[in-house]
Amino acid sequence: MIMTPLCCLITLLLLVPFSSAAAAAAAAAAGGFVPRDDILLNCGARGKSNDTDGRTWSGDVGSMFNPSLTSPGPTAASQDSSVPQVPYLSARIFTSPFTYSFPLGPGRKFLRLHFYPSNYSDGLRASDAIFSVTAGPVTLLHNFSALQTAEALNFDYLVREYSVNVSTATLNLTFTPSRNYSNAYAFVNGIEILSIPDIFGAGTGGPNLVNGGTPIPFTVEPDWALQTIYRLNVGGQAISPTGDSGLFRTWDDDSPYIYGAGFGVTYSSDPNVTIDYPASIPEYIAPVDVYSTARSMGRDAHLNLNFNLTWIMSVDGGFYYLMRLHFCEIQYPVAKPNMRVFNIYVNNQTAQKGADVILWSGGIGDPYYVDYVFITTGTGLVDLWLELQPDVTAKPFMYDAILNGLEVFKLQDSNNNLAGPNPDLPPQPQIDPDRAKKHRSGKSKNNTPVIAGGVGGGFAALLGCFLLFLLCRRQKKKGGKVAGGGSDGPSGWLPLSLYGNSHTASSAKTNATGSNASSLPSNLCRHFSFAEIEAATNGFDEALLLGVGGFGKVYRGEIDGGSMKVAVKRGNAMSDQGVHEFETEIEMLSKLRHRHLVSLIGYCEENREMILIYDYMAHGTLREHLYKTKNSPLPWRQRLEICIGAARGLHYLHTGAKHTIIHRDVKTTNILLDEKWVAKVSDFGLSKTGPDLDNTHVSTVVKGSFGYLDPEYFRRQQLTEKSDVYSFGVVLFEVLCARPALNPTLAKEQVSLAEWALHCQKKGILDQIVDPYLKGKIAPQCFKKFAETAEKCVSDQGMERPSMGDVLWNLEFALQLQESAEESGEIVGAGGLSDSEGISLVMKGKKDVDDPSLETTTTTATTTTMSIGGRSLNSEDSDGLTPSAVFSQIMNPKGR
Repeated sequence: MIMTPLCCLITLLLLVPFSSAAAAAAAAAAGGFVPRDDILLNCGARGKSNDTDGRTWSGDVGSMFNPSLTSPGPTAASQDSSVPQVPYLSARIFTSPFTYSFPLGPGRKFLRLHFYPSNYSDGLRASDAIFSVTAGPVTLLHNFSALQTAEALNFDYLVREYSVNVSTATLNLTFTPSRNYSNAYAFVNGIEILSIPDIFGAGTGGPNLVNGGTPIPFTVEPDWALQTIYRLNVGGQAISPTGDSGLFRTWDDDSPYIYGAGFGVTYSSDPNVTIDYPASIPEYIAPVDVYSTARSMGRDAHLNLNFNLTWIMSVDGGFYYLMRLHFCEIQYPVAKPNMRVFNIYVNNQTAQKGADVILWSGGIGDPYYVDYVFITTGTGLVDLWLELQPDVTAKPFMYDAILNGLEVFKLQDSNNNLAGPNPDLPPQPQIDPDRAKKHRSGKSKNNTPVIAGGVGGGFAALLGCFLLFLLCRRQKKKGGKVAGGGSDGPSGWLPLSLYGNSHTASSAKTNATGSNASSLPSNLCRHFSFAEIEAATNGFDEALLLGVGGFGKVYRGEIDGGSMKVAVKRGNAMSDQGVHEFETEIEMLSKLRHRHLVSLIGYCEENREMILIYDYMAHGTLREHLYKTKNSPLPWRQRLEICIGAARGLHYLHTGAKHTIIHRDVKTTNILLDEKWVAKVSDFGLSKTGPDLDNTHVSTVVKGSFGYLDPEYFRRQQLTEKSDVYSFGVVLFEVLCARPALNPTLAKEQVSLAEWALHCQKKGILDQIVDPYLKGKIAPQCFKKFAETAEKCVSDQGMERPSMGDVLWNLEFALQLQESAEESGEIVGAGGLSDSEGISLVMKGKKDVDDPSLETTTTTATTTTMSIGGRSLNSEDSDGLTPSAVFSQIMNPKGR
């Protein structure tokens, strides 16, 4: 059909309401590219609405894309508060084939489909939504179950991104319910269509096919469709769509895909390095934030030669894939070819020998990317391996490898098909329908939320007595959300041994880990009688009292005939803390075993008592070795080792345990030291399970300790693991400066340690507020790395903070710098002795060594413009505390 000029004008005017103003504003950031088509369609809705990124969506009611849509669609029967309402509150339902027709200009488009699998009004069950989707001749989804996919990947909602080439005047998007299932229907919540430049045809040349031999050129035909499978900002934080180069792409954190212990090190660009796109690489290929961060293997050549830097991702078998690797040398202001040369392997096949980023790109700060195509074998989900390994044959200056960004795209097959099978659900006993799901569309991560631990074992008779009561109680809980959702309010008390792990899929989702505990073998958590506890503490003799805190009193005790020393924490019925904290502590620690987590030995719940029994920590809390104490100050190297130990414990909670755990109360009184000065994280009474992506969260009432509270969590009541990272950053400054997190007696601008230390770091004067005892004992480069790490941890925005894994690696690197300086004689220290004799050696035999280079060197530390809004969180928490020799949570009855 030939359109008249008037029809063209009308068509353009109709398209205007669906164009995002943000796209035009981002044109400059996208290298001058202005999208012709930018459609945000809120399916099932009427009128205009803004999403959380400020983008304007238009309802499909009365839209030109299908005039038959004259009324709104159904809404979700229930929606988690963490799921954005736009475009996920309403849906368009199809019980027969239905087509949207989008008049578009020619060229490539990003097509993004948004799905929120939920029961919808009108009696529509999420399990019946099984359907196919085609875009013109290309099959995007076939017999697709959004619910099964979301359950398998542990997501709340899904986004599927495709790149399609439009060569006709209209793109027809058709939704077809599956004929193989009764009551099947199709649905969609949102549709995005965005014109994009040909990101697959221009730039550094075409891709090479990885085939086990010499890679050969491969052509991605202009009319092929592709699906985005992974898009990772390697070595950096997740990038939201509004932070992308005008194409509104989401870049995820790569750390969950790192294989094994070889995480390498992450870093940002040197302050003297500027990202400068060459003419051959447009800025829209990837944003500056991708090229200004990186992950490398580190400086230890011996270590690097013994492992590969490896990522493992899951993909559908039987398809060709395009893998794009983004590179940019950003670490050294001056570099030359052969600085570091490495090999690239894809699925154990050589993709590239002798990769030299400087030789490729032409210089420091110049982005570059390479494409490889490979085919996967088998069916269903298969593993995709990417490995980087130093090329020893090139004899480079450093045996190292680097990567800045990674994208993986699925190519359509010969049948114009991109659809893969629905992922298999995990084995039924491992499914926990009550888990807190992830709330983003990113790829499946190793860090799945929720731990539902519990305590049992050792009292089967008690279990039998209350079994009938429990069953009756559960029947009342089924069929809906728990009142209060993510609230932290106290729950009714039942002996923990009675809770089971048999909630149905319709049971309440809750973010509190104490929601349903399961029985445990007795060797994991021991049940003590009240008589045993009385004997262990000599009838709760006040002479054995170690301290009093928010939960109650803590006593020193002995069990098993005096062969084992323990700390006994007895709950106070008048305390603000109670059943919920008691349950959570048991559920967490009874399932967790790690060298850097305090060990829970057992508990007692007789006679209306709530008593917890822990390992005795001979050297008490970290805080009582920093300030307001008669203890000898710790040498710097030992402080570093303690921080590294605590970081390992927190990193395990975030990524290494079966389910992601957010501690929520990280502080120096919750880091305990055993007889060998090994750091152990303690106090899990406020801990919660939650999503592991940095822009997902658990909505919850703010709890924690002022001075350590994540300001983003405080403002929005949205908890993430980055909240722990912020608190740990305060701990790092506390270790460095030996002063409380809050000190109301100081000048207003100095009350909050996080704010004051950040201010000093930005001004280059952080060395002036360092613990005087450490004067001349910190290697300048170690100080710089430590300060930079702490600074990043206390960034105002969670997305700007590093993961705990990255914090751990930076601290370990700082320790290596300190050790090298001590071994070379540049710095005099105790060498990190891990006993009291080492500390005595520092006090008696060592004198401060004034290093004139320290002040001038430390002032060059990289700074950012981040702050926490100039706001101090005043509290009584951090001052006037009496240190305990054993258990940290007794120190802080306030700020809960």
